[in-house]
Amino acid sequence: MTEKNKITINETEYNFDDLGEQSQYFVNQVRNLKSRIAEARFNLDQLVAAEDAFSKALIASVEKGEE
Repeated sequence: MTEKNKITINETEYNFDDLGEQSQYFVNQVRNLKSRIAEARFNLDQLVAAEDAFSKALIASVEKGEE
C-alpha cells in the first residue's frame, strides 16, 4: 500500500480503498483543493513580485522624469 492510499483524519489512519464511495470523493476533493490552493499561492507570489517590480519602475520613472 502506498502513502497516497493512506489518509489520517483526527489522528486515525485509514486505507483509502476501505472508505466508502462518498468518503473517497471527499478525499479526492480535499486533495484537489490543496493542490489548487498551492498553485494559487504560487501564482500570487508571481503577481506580488511583478506588482512590486512595476511599482519600483514607476517610482524610478517619476523621480527622474519620464523619457
